[in-house]
Amino acid sequence: MSDPEAREIAIVADPSTRELDELEEAVHLFNEEATGLRDGRDLAAFLRDAQGALRAGIAGHTWGGCAEIRFLWVREAERGRGLGSRLLAAAEREARARGCARVVLSSHSFQAPAFYLRRGYVECGRAAGYPRGHAQIYFTKLLS
Repeated sequence: MSDPEAREIAIVADPSTRELDELEEAVHLFNEEATGLRDGRDLAAFLRDAQGALRAGIAGHTWGGCAEIRFLWVREAERGRGLGSRLLAAAEREARARGCARVVLSSHSFQAPAFYLRRGYVECGRAAGYPRGHAQIYFTKLLS
């Protein structure tokens, strides 16, 4: 016998922004109810050129005394000029101002793990084979 509820599950290869926002909001509400922590806020900063094109950016959020960096990117032609360091430092300052004691983030092995290590982050986990032939590396840093 087949599970009638399983037929209602539909894999969506290209979900809408609205669908993703709805799911994220549901998870956030659950987390708030489970922990009593209701101080979640987005955290982002962007550097743009004179035409408005993105040169570099950082995005994540703060919640419950922690900051999570989800994305840090610098345009290839801009790398090596300290923009990533400046963005990360700015996000850490803002996290401190919001009462955060810790930052968590991850980087694939082909991205910038050495960058984070040089800035005081400590590896706290690793998922080998994500993606195939590489690893996802998890980092944390205590803010002083």
